Amino acid sequence: MKNKLLYIEDDKEISAWVSEDLTRRGYHVTCLTTGDRAPNHMEGIDLVILDIMLPGLDGFSIGQRLKKEYPVTPILMLSARTSIDDKLQGLHFADDYVTKPFHPDELAARVEVLLRRFGKMSPPLIQLSHLRIYLDQNHIVDTRSKKEIVLTPKQFQIFTYLLRHPNKILTKEQIYEAVWENPYIAGDKTLMVHIRHLCEKIEENPSQPQIIETIRGIGYRVKQ
Repeated sequence: MKNKLLYIEDDKEISAWVSEDLTRRGYHVTCLTTGDRAPNHMEGIDLVILDIMLPGLDGFSIGQRLKKEYPVTPILMLSARTSIDDKLQGLHFADDYVTKPFHPDELAARVEVLLRRFGKMSPPLIQLSHLRIYLDQNHIVDTRSKKEIVLTPKQFQIFTYLLRHPNKILTKEQIYEAVWENPYIAGDKTLMVHIRHLCEKIEENPSQPQIIETIRGIGYRVKQ
C-alpha cells in the first residue's frame, strides 16, 4: 500500500508541483487549500505537510490541533517564513520544518525520514514486469487489470524466496529446504508442481515464462 500524505497549501501552483512530485515518488497525496476541514481528511494519513500562511486558521493553529488529536502522525511544516521565532513556534508541535524555496529531493528525503522515525513506512515493494509485489503483506497486484493475484501460502513463500535472491540460480534443493524446512528427496515433484501453478498465476504466457526462469537440471531463477 502507498503511504498517504495530507498536504495543506493555499498556493495552488506550489501545491500542484509538490503533489505531482510526491505522487511520482510513490505517495498518495490529498491536497487541501485550507486547514479548517483537515481533521475530516485524517483517516489513514501517515504524514501531514503543512504551510503556515493559510486562509482562516493559520498553520500553527491547525498543526497544534492535529498533533493533539493525532500525536503519532508526523507533521512537516513547509513555509516561506524563515525567522527563528517562526521555526521555534512550529517545532513546538511539528516534527520538522522546511523553508521555501526548497529542492524536491530534500522534501522527499525529509518525508521518508519522518515516516521511518514514526514506523509508518509502507512495506517493501517490488515492481517486476506487470506485477507489483508487497513482500510484507503477501499481496500481489496485476498492474494491467489492477486486480490482486491470489497465491497459496506455499506459492508466495517460493516466489518470495526467489525474489530475495534476484538473478541467482537457486537449486531445487535450496528452494525446497528453505520453504518446506525439510530435506529434499531426489525425484520429488512437489516443488515443480507448485512452481507450475505459480507460473500459471503470475506469467503473461505460462508456456513461455518470463518472470521465473527454469534452469534445466538445476533449478530456478527470477531476473530483475
